[in-house]
Amino acid sequence: MQGLLSYNDGVRIYTGGGDGGDTSLFGGGRVPKDDLRVEAYGAVDELNACLGAVVAVQITEPLRELVVRLQEELFELGADLATPPDTSARADRVVRLGEDAVKGLEAEIDRLDAQLPPLTTFILPGGSPAGAHLHLARTVARRAERRLVELARTETVSEHAIPYLNRLSDLLFVLARAANRAANAPEHLWTPQ
Repeated sequence: MQGLLSYNDGVRIYTGGGDGGDTSLFGGGRVPKDDLRVEAYGAVDELNACLGAVVAVQITEPLRELVVRLQEELFELGADLATPPDTSARADRVVRLGEDAVKGLEAEIDRLDAQLPPLTTFILPGGSPAGAHLHLARTVARRAERRLVELARTETVSEHAIPYLNRLSDLLFVLARAANRAANAPEHLWTPQ
């Protein structure tokens, strides 16, 4: 096949279609690769990869299951963002996260936070490998949220996408604390100088 890398079903890994600096949206149409929509779903993709790193560093099983579920939801959010709801031919076929996904994050935050000692000061990111990766994921979630807020100023986005990312960053903070506790890794409290 002369250097053509392909999936088992024959779908090509590369097409060369983006060599000019633009890319296709899922529902049709092409935009520059630095388009705000591409920046938003690119940040969501990066966040998903950060969570993959969390799974790879041996997070404890109850937390691992939750992280994998979050990865699946982020994949759906990425597809949502790559398919403009108001202009795409495929818009009605894309799964879009709803209020139930946001409420699900809130329930996980409340459940995990109830098991943790109360915070009396800021903590510095770190702790166990899983905890440190979750803190990194939290910062990427905040960047994805900022890109999405910027996009929403000029284009239509799903109504629950921004609240989802907002709650997700909070959940990732609590997850980092829970992972550190499960690993018996102390949290480094910030003390002002």
